[in-house]
Amino acid sequence: MQKLEEVMNLLRREYGVPSREKREEPLESLIQVILSQNTNDKNRDRAYSELMKKFSGPKEIMESGVDEISDVISVAGLHNTKAERIKGALEKIKEENGKLSLEFLDDMDVEEAKKWLRKLPGVGPKSAAVVLNFTFGKNAFPVDTHVLRVSKRLGLVPEDTSRSKAHRLLEKAVPGKRMHEFHINLIRHGRKICKARSPACDICTLSEICQYYQKEQE
Repeated sequence: MQKLEEVMNLLRREYGVPSREKREEPLESLIQVILSQNTNDKNRDRAYSELMKKFSGPKEIMESGVDEISDVISVAGLHNTKAERIKGALEKIKEENGKLSLEFLDDMDVEEAKKWLRKLPGVGPKSAAVVLNFTFGKNAFPVDTHVLRVSKRLGLVPEDTSRSKAHRLLEKAVPGKRMHEFHINLIRHGRKICKARSPACDICTLSEICQYYQKEQE
């Protein structure tokens, strides 16, 4: 898709190519993904930091009570639900895999690994894609609220596209080697320029090819 490539290149010119951070331990990555749901990065990081101070690692978290986990991660919001999901996910991994590890996902293809992760409590398309892309470097494309909003406004996906469908469409269209870059740059653009309310279209580097902006000018 010519427009997709143009958007990717313009965002690269604006924000550069984000570096990949050091590979996280997969279980810890999964826990962070669950903590990040319906909250901001700051609260997620604070909750994760408190969790790591309280517990020695995923095994001790799994063996602890939901109430104890919930108290530690209260800053993340929806802490009771997230505590249940974290504990439940770790227990299911241990039950299904025979040990508390997700390293076996490295040997699976994207679809197989995605299907396996989505069996876990609280893991949907976005969460599975984050773990697979950021931790294993697989060609999975996470779609969060920023990515969905910016993609719709640009016309990369239809305006009535659901998040789950956007996952499928963008994952199929975006070249694997640029998924991480494009995902990060869309988030940066959504936070800085293409905000949910009052997008800064007048200083947007994408305005000339933006479907939303063109409609606003009519």
